[in-house]
Amino acid sequence: MNQALNHNRLQATTPSHWLRTATMAAGIALACAGASAASDQPGKGVKVSPLKSSIAEESFQTLIVMKALEKLGYEVQPFQEVEYPTAHVAIANGDATFLATHWNPLHADYYKNAGGDAKLFRKGVYSDNAAQGYLIDKKTADEYKITNIGQLKDPKIAKLFDSDGDGKADLTGCTPGWGCEAVIEHHLTAYKLRDTVTHKQGTYSALIADTISRYKAGKPILYYTWTPYWVSNVLKPGKDVVWLEVPFSSLPGEQAKFDTKLPNGKNYGFVVNKQQIVANKAFTDKHPDAGKLFELMQLPVGDISAQNHMMSQGQNKPSDINRHVDGWIKAHQKTFDGWLEQARAAAR
Repeated sequence: MNQALNHNRLQATTPSHWLRTATMAAGIALACAGASAASDQPGKGVKVSPLKSSIAEESFQTLIVMKALEKLGYEVQPFQEVEYPTAHVAIANGDATFLATHWNPLHADYYKNAGGDAKLFRKGVYSDNAAQGYLIDKKTADEYKITNIGQLKDPKIAKLFDSDGDGKADLTGCTPGWGCEAVIEHHLTAYKLRDTVTHKQGTYSALIADTISRYKAGKPILYYTWTPYWVSNVLKPGKDVVWLEVPFSSLPGEQAKFDTKLPNGKNYGFVVNKQQIVANKAFTDKHPDAGKLFELMQLPVGDISAQNHMMSQGQNKPSDINRHVDGWIKAHQKTFDGWLEQARAAAR
């Protein structure tokens, strides 16, 4: 009788016990899932406002960073285009979050004037070995033995590159606000070229298109450019054009302390730059996962040049660039995922 009673009690109580256990287990599982989701997406619900310069070819670098932030859960807004000085100030003031293409030391004055390390985050190197300088067509260089921009002090040499009939060399230069224009203007004075060289400024893409047309027509050309950029895929240094050296190292502002002579003894007048991601320091202090991501990300300069070249060949619509970005991430998935894992770990 007692055994039967105990058996009935067991039958009556056991299902209820299972139900409580199952409910508790489900609750724990949901809590763990919630914690996992939170750790996978530490930026969930946080808005990010990217900035980019007017250089269309910098969309590639910017979008890769944006895609990584989205994977961390951030609500990434479409990038806004402003020139570099404005971008640094906006980020320092918290009106924007990051710029993927801060050139160091070319933009050193912009960084310092916006508040420097007190207001801005700048760690790691996103893309290294960014070169800049002056080039002329190889045919004219060989014929007149021109190797140094200082030779353009000679009015006869300068006149070879005159495209508007005023007797002065026309240098396809740098868009105001990019930073390179300040270096070129400094060089014109330092190397005493003001009387013989005109710095042509405006929309660089239009100016360089005209320069390339002149080259194709067999006319001498003189221009400024940088790498990574598509121009050197069209006008190939050593084959179509040659780099010009400068008489001596001379740079403006914060860059004045740098010697531009390279280890091989050549001096092209510009420091080889590092491209870094600059962000609002208050943002990275609050979101260490984003700061770690910005510090870790690296993009080979050759990959940027290759993508920029595709843009120059007509693949320049937003859909094209997004396809390039997705293709790069897929080709480097293990590296990309590694950045995300380390970023998430920094948030824990």
